[in-house]
Amino acid sequence: MTAVTDQDPTEHTDQPDDDARKPDARKPNARKSDAPQPAIRKTRRAFARTTGAREADAQKPDARNAGTGTADSSSRGASDGERTPRTDPAETAWDDGLIARRVNETAEGDRFPMTDNRSAAPQTITPLVYDGPLRSRLEALHELVGLSRTRLDSRTLSEAGRVLDEASARRRLSGQHTVVAIAGATGSGKSQLFNALAGVTISETGVRRPTTAAPIACSWSDGAASLIERLGIPPRLRRRPLPTGDGESPLRGLVLIDLPDHDSAAVQHRRHVDRILALVDAVIWVVDPEKYADAILHERYLRPMAAHAEVMFVVLNQIDRLPGEAAEQVLDDLRRLLDEDGIALGEYGEPGTTVLALSALTGDGIGELREALGQFVSERGAPNRRISADVDIAAARLWPVYATQRRTGLSEQAREEFSDRLADAVGATAAGEAAERAWLRNANRACGTPWLRLWRWYQDRGEPTTGRLPGRTQSDEEATARQRVEQAVRTVADRASAGLPAPWAQAVREAAVRGSQGLPEALDELTARTGVPTGRPPRPGWWPLAVLVQASMTILQFLGGLWLLAQIIGVMAPNLGVPVLLMVIGIVGGPLIEWSCRMAARGPARRYGLEAERRLREAAAGCGRARVLDPVAAELLRYREVREQFARVVGTGR
Repeated sequence: MTAVTDQDPTEHTDQPDDDARKPDARKPNARKSDAPQPAIRKTRRAFARTTGAREADAQKPDARNAGTGTADSSSRGASDGERTPRTDPAETAWDDGLIARRVNETAEGDRFPMTDNRSAAPQTITPLVYDGPLRSRLEALHELVGLSRTRLDSRTLSEAGRVLDEASARRRLSGQHTVVAIAGATGSGKSQLFNALAGVTISETGVRRPTTAAPIACSWSDGAASLIERLGIPPRLRRRPLPTGDGESPLRGLVLIDLPDHDSAAVQHRRHVDRILALVDAVIWVVDPEKYADAILHERYLRPMAAHAEVMFVVLNQIDRLPGEAAEQVLDDLRRLLDEDGIALGEYGEPGTTVLALSALTGDGIGELREALGQFVSERGAPNRRISADVDIAAARLWPVYATQRRTGLSEQAREEFSDRLADAVGATAAGEAAERAWLRNANRACGTPWLRLWRWYQDRGEPTTGRLPGRTQSDEEATARQRVEQAVRTVADRASAGLPAPWAQAVREAAVRGSQGLPEALDELTARTGVPTGRPPRPGWWPLAVLVQASMTILQFLGGLWLLAQIIGVMAPNLGVPVLLMVIGIVGGPLIEWSCRMAARGPARRYGLEAERRLREAAAGCGRARVLDPVAAELLRYREVREQFARVVGTGR
């Protein structure tokens, strides 16, 4: 039963009497009939539809301070501000208490039998043992909270932490007892029902409102002192039922708690109710024919507790006031209202809330309730079902921060695009082209004719500097590169966080931003180390042969020219054919060899440029991966881990 917040303390102060305070919503038709389905059912359907898990409503306020299972909170919640003494079960005596003394002073001796004041004998208490599925879910919830502490705020995880604390505290206590609270509104007759089940007048009844000022405990067997102490009930308000004398009681193992009115005008009474409802194993809700449709009861308690249907009893009391078939009609309308609240009814053998009609005054139906309660206690499964329902509610509240409707993560395409953007930022393509041009220039210098190289040198020397467009400065290039890097980081962060719940999307973006700090400078260093290689590019094996042939063509030109000059001077006999042929071969062969070498150099130059571009791309991609992609992937991996744990908590994981 989830702890609920306190109401306004002024809402009942001017209505102390039951007959004087009849809200408009007490009639069957006073409530809205379009009540929403319980959050945990939505969670199961939605999570199974998306990833095999369930959906839930939004987070609720921190309920850790509303009622915890620790000894500190129990002692703080003791009646009338008392500090609950930590008593040992073997040393606790069942005191008759102030209320019983008051009753005995004003009543006849045989009318109100004395409560059993026997001291609890030393007894070995068997701790509660959770079943396998629940234990697995609790372990997953513990892992989930641990993995999420650095990503989610404490308020979001407070309910899950409270459930873990309560589960741990309940596991250390007796597993042979079932703590059941009787709760109800003013005048519903819950104290009268409490006395009827105990077989002795323990809780005071009367027309004064409110009658029950503090919770009273009644245990049908020994060994329950630690459980009652956890509820903050002092020894003076602990009782034992009247011995039956016919062997072991069918209610053995039951610890029954009579709570104050949940709609009491006293704020302290409502706080007692809210605190203890968060700690007991089960609850019996007592309603009467006048206020069974009370909006406070349904909206404040029953509807939020819909997940605890299997550990709830709803009892329609005072049916002796209804004539004829009116009791069945009111009971049917009560079932309808419970169904609208999302509470599963235990009909036709299905698990759910038990709904009964009885009269605590006449005893009609008390035997049926006692039989159902005895079977419920003998099964000893209420603590497991109660904690399991608490885990369901905690998972429902955590749904918005773990569940997603789409596939998340970084695709290979997103990774490649990020690497391409970084490569563009460092100018990998331009560096490759520059390396290719450098290789071609080196080939031209090695294999070109001397005359063409001399002509190019003359042209470069004599070319005017006017009319050229001013080149971009280094600062402009750095600014542009930095903008490209920032744009690449933003793009990959947006793609990685798309579809994630808000806290995890924020964590992914923060990881990307942290990694981008210093990334442009690191890329500049990589560019300087792995950019265009300095020095002369490597020469292929055919270059020396090409150089030798080119030198031969030049030599042929010189030989032909000298031969002609010798003939003109008269040193040699006239013969124009041979020297002219040698000169033509040298003049034509030189450019032809240069052109052939240029064609042959394109392939190696292209490969050389691509290799330079590849090295720079890989360096930029490695730097981006180490600084941005790996931290982002780590956040996504953590999210997948917590999502797997969340699936186990919901009950759909392995």
